[in-house]
Amino acid sequence: MTRSDLVEELAAQFRQLTQRDAEFAVRAILDAINDALVHGHRIEIRGFGSFSVNHRPPRIGRNPRNGESVAIPEKHVPHFKPGKALREAVDQRTADLQSPRKL
Repeated sequence: MTRSDLVEELAAQFRQLTQRDAEFAVRAILDAINDALVHGHRIEIRGFGSFSVNHRPPRIGRNPRNGESVAIPEKHVPHFKPGKALREAVDQRTADLQSPRKL
């Protein structure tokens, strides 16, 4: 699902929202999450999951083409950890899709 798909879904589900209002709402939520992560904060949405920033220390990697060692600098990367309700819903849905159908 893309951002535009999310906007369309939101506008379709809530008829009182125009396409423009739905776009504004989606953009506002994503910008708030982005700003919080940039400032090193953690975001927790109960039943969905949490976003945080993980620190990756510097390390030595390998260039796959020639095998030479390459120094990889430290970095901070966004991380998402799904909540229990989301994990269980996804697990149940994929199990239902993969189970053989009875005729």
